[in-house]
Amino acid sequence: MVFSNLRGTSLNIAITAASGAGFLLFGYDQGIFGGILTNNNFLDLFGHPGPTLQGQIVALYDIGCILGCLLSMFVGDMLGRRRAILVGCTILIVGAVIQTTAYRTAQMIAGRIVAGIGNGLNTTAIPIWQVETAKTSHRGALIVFQLVTVIFGVSLTNWMNYGFTYLPNSEISWRFPLAFQIFFALVTIFLVSFLPESPRWLILKNRTQKAAEIIAHLRDKPNNDPEILAEVQMLAENVAHEAADQSIPFREVFRNGRQQTLRRILLGMGTQFMQQVGGTNVVATYMPVVLTRSFGMSERLSLILSATVSMWLMIWGALCAVFIDSVGRKRLMTWGAFFESICFAMIAAGLAVGGKAMLIVAVVFIYLYYTFYGLSFLSIPFMYPAEINSQRMRNIGTSFSTLTNWCLCYVVVSITPTGIANLGWKYYLIYAITNMCFVPLVHFFYVETARLSLEEIDRVFEFKYEGGSGTTYEEAARLARAWRPSDSKKTGTGVEVDHVEVADVEK
Repeated sequence: MVFSNLRGTSLNIAITAASGAGFLLFGYDQGIFGGILTNNNFLDLFGHPGPTLQGQIVALYDIGCILGCLLSMFVGDMLGRRRAILVGCTILIVGAVIQTTAYRTAQMIAGRIVAGIGNGLNTTAIPIWQVETAKTSHRGALIVFQLVTVIFGVSLTNWMNYGFTYLPNSEISWRFPLAFQIFFALVTIFLVSFLPESPRWLILKNRTQKAAEIIAHLRDKPNNDPEILAEVQMLAENVAHEAADQSIPFREVFRNGRQQTLRRILLGMGTQFMQQVGGTNVVATYMPVVLTRSFGMSERLSLILSATVSMWLMIWGALCAVFIDSVGRKRLMTWGAFFESICFAMIAAGLAVGGKAMLIVAVVFIYLYYTFYGLSFLSIPFMYPAEINSQRMRNIGTSFSTLTNWCLCYVVVSITPTGIANLGWKYYLIYAITNMCFVPLVHFFYVETARLSLEEIDRVFEFKYEGGSGTTYEEAARLARAWRPSDSKKTGTGVEVDHVEVADVEK
């Protein structure tokens, strides 16, 4: 095996690094056009597009991402996690080449859509791969570090666009940043090529021997270690249990029986809905535009502030790793939505009142928004769907969630230039209201997944279903932590499968 020299922590770090490279590319793609839209050479060449067309050039990338998510629903489980990422990066490279060589708006839009298809595949497959290979105790922290690289990508675009303001009359000032997407795609392809497939996907495909070998490497234990055999046995039993309890995957989407499939898919989609409708792309994608058009700043100052704000978000996003597994996903989302609402309200107030002092207040609350966003909705929406859905529905459920993200991202990115132009400060007030609405939604409807293995999360929903209204999700979680694979045979809720013997693993 090409990863045979990596075991335990070093292998987990390598997978996180590969996942981070893919999400750095995601962040880079998200942020690059915000600065290019203030580039005079670009605007001259493409005929100074108005706010609506600017919004479409940026947002049609999200249409490509939507197509990539739809593609993932049909081919994700067929390809596996690694090959889906490799295909996604290859498609993205083609899109980057089309954009870099563009001389017409139609060609630029075509390149954005093609690149988006690749990114849609990546943003579905990468979180699943990371979640399915990580240990329960630090699964949240690893995903957080992966998502922090998204912000590094956004920050890099701001600094790069700022640097190229010193070449105002050269096409290289916007063609090079677009071409640089290819570098990160190649790095991701290189890293992923040397790393193992998800053992859970392998078991889903009845490749138990290979899965056991990979789990042994991930846990840094011998192939015949009793803990490895027990874990493989548990995963195999869980897949068999789901297969017996569920029907054809696409029909499962509309079911809400013992596995609570529909509820789990909707919970995952809800996190992505809240991230986008909460206004992240108003400041992430359009930060230079916001600062020049709403705050009246110069192009260079707007790019400098955009870059420093992104670095600020990186710091708080990284600090989330300290709290994500102890405080939990649900509590962080609840408080995150509340404080994000306050920040958008103060940004709107600062712009409404005007004057130098109040504009400074508004800028301060942009930084504070990023503080609370970094601690909550930066990472959790990409982690939660992969955690909350069952093994057989994880690809479809995560695809639906990521599809929700890109559909709403398209809407927000499309309307923001027009919204800023027509509504001014009132546009930011919309996101103050939406975020406040999310507080009770998370508090009353969401289920905590921290400190639970993926298989225990499955049991939470089963125990809640069997216990009915008399059982809370907190009580179901306590039952799930005490659950063992053999319990399914005793209670009749599972399907008995052959044990994985040492000889089977060592063949």
